[in-house]
Amino acid sequence: MPAEMHSSVREIPLSSEPDSSYFLRVDESGRGLAYGFQLLLSDGRHAWSGEASEASVSQEAAELEMSTEKYVQDLREALTGEAGVHSYRFALAPATPDGALTLTYDKVQKDISFRLGSTRLGPVTEPEQIVGALLSRSLERAASLERHNRELREHNLRLRREHVRFGAELERYTSGKEALEAELYARFLHVLNEKKAKMRGLRQTLEQLREAGSGEKRERAAEEPEGDAAPAAVASSGGARSPGLCDDSLIDIGDVAPSRKRRFRRPGALDVAVERAHASRSDSPAAASQPPAAEEVEDLFEDL
Repeated sequence: MPAEMHSSVREIPLSSEPDSSYFLRVDESGRGLAYGFQLLLSDGRHAWSGEASEASVSQEAAELEMSTEKYVQDLREALTGEAGVHSYRFALAPATPDGALTLTYDKVQKDISFRLGSTRLGPVTEPEQIVGALLSRSLERAASLERHNRELREHNLRLRREHVRFGAELERYTSGKEALEAELYARFLHVLNEKKAKMRGLRQTLEQLREAGSGEKRERAAEEPEGDAAPAAVASSGGARSPGLCDDSLIDIGDVAPSRKRRFRRPGALDVAVERAHASRSDSPAAASQPPAAEEVEDLFEDL
């Protein structure tokens, strides 16, 4: 079963005949241009046809030192007029004696160009049929493009409606999201305020417990010194009530006149001095009524 053929028609400008219009039809198998293709060229009055085999396509790619995939891509852009980033130029070589022409197609890059390929085209005996086929194919292509454009318009219209619907839904979701956030924020503030109030209550309770503990410590500290100071006060009051003969006042008196000559007596001098004083008082009634002399009192204290 022969492979299905795909056809495309385009108008090409010829650099050799800028004032003429030529139409080129490309027929290719379903496997692609790499497996060969057929060309049909017409100016509306005459027609020429030719064929490029798979071997010729591979040979052209090898001569240009290009991969087959890259060469086929450029070839499709040149022959079918598909959108591409490069421009192409066509030319017709002079006719041979048998009326055949050679169609050449070049690839133009900036200011330079190189030969992409060429195909020999022979004259068609009945060009009217070829012209009618070209017109039919052109009309079919135009109808196909119109259907495609209509489908694209319907698709764009459907996309616009969906865009409007999605925009409305997005706005509704945004409003719901903002409302939900506001509600959650209000609940969060309520819970947060309750937690803060509870923390303040716990802090006040803690401060009260600390103050109560500090008051108990102060009371215990105030009670303990009173119990310890009472015996000391009793002892000091008892000492004050019964001062001895060797009190500090007596020592201070002794230090007042350190240059006075102290008289040291033998043991028993105190008894002798006391007896002497009694004797003198008993002998003289006037002397008994007088107090003891200061010198005798001092001597008595020194003996003590």
